[in-house]
Amino acid sequence: MTNVSETNAFNSATEQAKENTLLAPRFYRTDYAALDRLDIAPVRKEWEAMMEEFRRDKNREHFRKEIDYDAEMHDISDELREEFLDFMISSVTAEFSGCVLYKEIEKHVENPDIAELMGAMARDESRHAGFINRALKHQGVAVDLGFLKRAKKYTYFRPKFIYYATYLSEKIGYARYITIYRHLERHPEHRFHPIFKWFMEWCDDEFRHGEAFALIMRANPHLLRGINVWWIRFFLLAVYSTMYVRDHTRPQLYEALGMDPTEFDFKVFDITTAISRQIFPLTLDTDNPKLRRGLERLREINLATQAAKQRGGVLGRLKQAGLSVNAALVFARLYVLPTKPNALPENVRMAPAW
Repeated sequence: MTNVSETNAFNSATEQAKENTLLAPRFYRTDYAALDRLDIAPVRKEWEAMMEEFRRDKNREHFRKEIDYDAEMHDISDELREEFLDFMISSVTAEFSGCVLYKEIEKHVENPDIAELMGAMARDESRHAGFINRALKHQGVAVDLGFLKRAKKYTYFRPKFIYYATYLSEKIGYARYITIYRHLERHPEHRFHPIFKWFMEWCDDEFRHGEAFALIMRANPHLLRGINVWWIRFFLLAVYSTMYVRDHTRPQLYEALGMDPTEFDFKVFDITTAISRQIFPLTLDTDNPKLRRGLERLREINLATQAAKQRGGVLGRLKQAGLSVNAALVFARLYVLPTKPNALPENVRMAPAW
C-alpha cells in the first residue's frame, strides 16, 4: 500500500516533469504527412545496415538487469540529492519525450521505412525512461509517465526542426554520457550512484538514434542548404546554450562527480561538434572567447531570473521581463558570431568514439 509521503513525492516529481520552462524538456507534435514524403532511396544501403542493428536490439537485456542500489550507493548530502533528482527527473522527461514523439510518428505515418525506424527508437527511449524511473523509485520519487503523456503541454515543431533538434539532442546525449562514463572509470570513487555504470550501452542507443536522423538529412540534401543553414545554426546555439545554463544550475552534482561543469560542457561541445561534421554544413566556434563570455552571461541572467521569480510581485515580474529581453539580445549576438564552414564527407555513418 502506498503511503502519503510516497504519493506526495510521486506527485511532486510528476509536476516537476510537467513544467514547461525554457530549460525543461518538451513534448512535440509534427507534420506526419511530410514525414510520409521522405525518400530514403539515396542512402538505402546505409539505411538497411542501420536498421539491421535496430532489429538485433543488442541492448535488450542490459536494461532488464537489476541494480543493487543499497550496496553501491554512497551517502550523499541533501543538496546533492536534490540536484541529482533534478538531473534524473529531467533525464526521464527527455527520454520519455522522445518515446512519445517517435511513437506518435509511427502511429500516424504510412511510410514503412519511417514507421519501422520510429517504432525501434520509441522502444529504446521507453526502455531508458523506465530504467531511470526505477532508479527514482528507489529514492522514493518517480514520474507518472502515463499522466505526463496526457497532461504535459505539446509544442508543434516542423519536421525539419525535429530532424535538427533531435539529431543534436541524441548526439549531445551520447557525448554527455560517454564523457561521464569515461571519467568515472578513471575515478570510481566519485561514482556515488550505480546508474552511472549503465551509461555505456545507453550511449550506444543515443548514438544510433542520431545516425538515423543523419541519414534522413543526407537522403534529403535540401535540408542542409539555403535558409536551412541558418536554422541549423540556430539549433546548434540553442542546444549548446541550454545545456550550459542547465548544467550550471547543478554545482553540487558536478562537484560530487569530481568534474567542473564548464570544462565538462566544452568537452561535450567538442565531441558533438566533431560528430556533427558528418552532416551539418557548419559548426560553432566554441573556442571563440566571445561565445564563452556570452554563455556565461546567459548563465548569470538565468540566476537573476530565478531570484526575480522567488521575489514575486509586480517588481519581480518586471525584472523577469527585462531579463528575458536581455537574454534574447545576448543570444542574438551569439547567433551572428562567425561559424566554421564544413565540407560534408562522403561517408555518413560513424562509429561511437568509445
